[in-house]
Amino acid sequence: MKPQLINGIHHVTAMADDAQKNLDFYTGILGLRMVKKTVNFDAPDVYHFYYGNETGSPGTIMTFFPFAGMAKGRHGKGQMTVTSFSAPAESLDYWLARLKKFNINFTGPHQRFDDEMFISLQDAHGLALELVFNKSDLRPGFTYGQIPLEYSVKGFHGAVLSEDNSDRTAKLLLETMDHKLIAEKGNLKRFSASGVPGDFIDVLNTPEAARGLGGSGTIHHLAFATADDVSQLEIREKLLSKGHQVTEVLDRQYFHSIYFREPGGVLFEVATNPPGFAIDEHPSKLGEALKLPQWYEPMRDKIENALEKVELKPEKFS
Repeated sequence: MKPQLINGIHHVTAMADDAQKNLDFYTGILGLRMVKKTVNFDAPDVYHFYYGNETGSPGTIMTFFPFAGMAKGRHGKGQMTVTSFSAPAESLDYWLARLKKFNINFTGPHQRFDDEMFISLQDAHGLALELVFNKSDLRPGFTYGQIPLEYSVKGFHGAVLSEDNSDRTAKLLLETMDHKLIAEKGNLKRFSASGVPGDFIDVLNTPEAARGLGGSGTIHHLAFATADDVSQLEIREKLLSKGHQVTEVLDRQYFHSIYFREPGGVLFEVATNPPGFAIDEHPSKLGEALKLPQWYEPMRDKIENALEKVELKPEKFS
């Protein structure tokens, strides 16, 4: 049997308008680990923050470009509109109390697909998030210590795509990207490459919705994981053969990437699992220093002086 070329979600990248607020929310409130502090390779005066589990495993990595003063975007069709994180089933009461403690507005708990309990909230920039509480996610969580380990976030649960015509996106996922339809209810269909929490792609058919606009509080792209450079070239050729316009392979330092737009307009990436985040920092020191790709090292002083000074202090949110 031929191995899958796509094996789940790799990361999600979003836009933000304030670097320190972003850092505080994702490391302090949610308790994710900052696994890499670098810069936008196309705009090195802007940070690129990566958050995830202890090692920054694919399926846990949320990344941000925090552009100071960026205008708010608008959620709508043609976007990934919700990022869902997975938490232990027994942690629901803990998270309800924690969000209230830090004045984070939320709704729920809600129920979906009969057995899925979740709460909806927004981050410091208006990005739509969910915490999904389940017993089937066996991954270890991460905590800096301000959140009990047994209640900590384990990584993604999945992603929600809002589409004008969900059938076109479904066809791409099923026929080209190794996904299966695993649940369906009303105008929502759930697909997955692995079948386990962390890799769920919920496609929402919303033709009546306004089209989304990019800006702070919106998703820039959704990245799918592939095993290595060889499988990435295979999926690239497969996509090209289906008529998709796909970029050349780009070196993102911690993975290699190709990009294309799915039929509804959402920007998709396919990223390699290796080399990972430990290639330029010891695993125990991930996210502590500003890491630059080799071609920006001669400009380090200029880049550091242009960047906003930020502090990693998750203990403030105990």
